[in-house]
Amino acid sequence: MSHEDEIHTAFRQAIRQDENGRLTISTHDFVAELARRNWPHTLRAANHWIEIHITPFQDVSVAPGDDRLFRLS
Repeated sequence: MSHEDEIHTAFRQAIRQDENGRLTISTHDFVAELARRNWPHTLRAANHWIEIHITPFQDVSVAPGDDRLFRLS
């Protein structure tokens, strides 16, 4: 499996459904899934990847920092 395929798979595996049924993903969960696949990323690098490659998700974080929360818009 290619590097890009592994990253996309990790992203999909890190998606959660919130209490209102909306799909969300935290940077922390995404980085943990990447690590499980031996593709270590920093929180900052993971955020950058999400911002570039996954445009339907928007940042809905309530706290500052690199551990962000994205929700499917």
